[in-house]
Amino acid sequence: LSAGLPPGGKIATAYDRTDLIDRSIGTLRSALLEMSLVVILVVLVFLLHLRSSLVVILSLPLAILASFIVMKHLGITSNIMSLGGIAIAIGELVDAGVVMVENCYRRLSELPPKERDERRLQVVVAASKQVGPAIFSSMVVIILSFVPIFMLEGQEGKLFHPLAYTKTFAMIAAALIAVTLVPVLCYYFLRGRMPREEENPVSRFFIRAYSPVIRWCLAWKKTVIALNLLALAVAVPVFMNMGSEFMPALDEGSLLYMPVTLPNVSITEAKRILQVQDAIIKAHPEVESVLGKVGRAETSTDPAPVSMFESIIILKPKDQWRPGITKGDIVAELDGKLQIPGVRNGWTQPIINRINMLSTGVRTDLGLKIFGSDLNVLKGLAVQAEGILKTVPGSADVVAERVTGGNYLDIQVDKEAAARYGIQVGDVQDVIETALGGETVTTAVQGRERFPIRIRYLRDYRDSLPEISKILVSGMGGVQVPLSLVTRVTLSTGAPEIASEGGLLRSIVFLNVRGRDMGSFMNEAKRVLEQQLQLPAG
Repeated sequence: LSAGLPPGGKIATAYDRTDLIDRSIGTLRSALLEMSLVVILVVLVFLLHLRSSLVVILSLPLAILASFIVMKHLGITSNIMSLGGIAIAIGELVDAGVVMVENCYRRLSELPPKERDERRLQVVVAASKQVGPAIFSSMVVIILSFVPIFMLEGQEGKLFHPLAYTKTFAMIAAALIAVTLVPVLCYYFLRGRMPREEENPVSRFFIRAYSPVIRWCLAWKKTVIALNLLALAVAVPVFMNMGSEFMPALDEGSLLYMPVTLPNVSITEAKRILQVQDAIIKAHPEVESVLGKVGRAETSTDPAPVSMFESIIILKPKDQWRPGITKGDIVAELDGKLQIPGVRNGWTQPIINRINMLSTGVRTDLGLKIFGSDLNVLKGLAVQAEGILKTVPGSADVVAERVTGGNYLDIQVDKEAAARYGIQVGDVQDVIETALGGETVTTAVQGRERFPIRIRYLRDYRDSLPEISKILVSGMGGVQVPLSLVTRVTLSTGAPEIASEGGLLRSIVFLNVRGRDMGSFMNEAKRVLEQQLQLPAG
């Protein structure tokens, strides 16, 4: 595309999710590497045998590769949730292999070297039979624990199904590898010097430390049971008071600034406000780039009003931030600098914003919907709810949707006055349509391209009521009659847009939550609204 641009023109990417995907894959890669190192260290420390750790390490990537193969055949893409399923399963993937390797090693190390070489196959088979069924059944139990995830529907199902699938695939592969491939690898790798468990100083230390503990527990069985029941009783209130939310926030590495202003703002003023906002944001030291948009795109799927702004903010890499600053600090600093009269700020992230808008129609984390049959009543209730919600700790970016306040130009034809001048109503309407809206008179042709040519009054002659009233209409005998003599031109207010849901008119109070969990905020906000917001009948 760049080759076809005029000299000096270039195409710049404003928003690219590649970096987020690369970081997600990097997290998985780091988790694999860290788990591999931990397994090697654990096996070396407790077995003092390097080849044993290699058996476990080889089984880990094989289980993950098997999961990717199944993903390919089922059409599951590599996204944040699917890769997250593999990442959280890594710890469980090595458990079965560690148990199998440890049991084979222990059985082999108890034999003299010569007898060990002669009976290696028999010992490995016996050791595998001893723990194989238990390993496989335990892995099946873990797999079955994720069955409820597959029962989720709607937004929850679409979100968590990839995670459950990939984790299940990896666990099934790990279970099969543990009872098939790992014993074979044990036969070939468990060779050389194999010190017994009692010869390992680390094992001796833990055995000596654990022996008196287990003896005391068995001697005071009822006391141990009582202590565990007491711990369970203490955990119950802690669990009941624990915060809750749908899912933890994902750091996307970018911000989405979505302020709103009054619904009667003009396009010219909206463009000026957008330019001021973007200039302030770009001057922040942690901001790499910013791209602002006002109004809607040329698509029916983006019905954004002129009063709503969207600025995608790309942040610099964290190693280029000032020492000690966090993403929350950046939002707080920008929010303080962007206190523009008549504009209410809103902060979120691009991906979660699209998810919220597609699933609920609400662009923020939370939204209070008020239904009724009168727009003026809905506006008053929404403004009241806005003030109430601002008092709830944790509320941020609270703004009530203005369902009224839009400006409309009303032109009513005075039929009697028009008749006195010999002007028909259709003639007046044609002049209004052409002067204000414009009319296509012809089409310009340049090769295969077609350009419609529209004519209408210059902006200076149609941007105010006095100028519109001066528009001329041809009367009887070619007399030019001002529009004010045959019409009544007024400016009225009304709904900028009418939103309905379930057959009722709707107003929304938008808000985000910061500094506390979503669940407790919801409960407190609901209680406060029930106490302070008085809803009329209907």
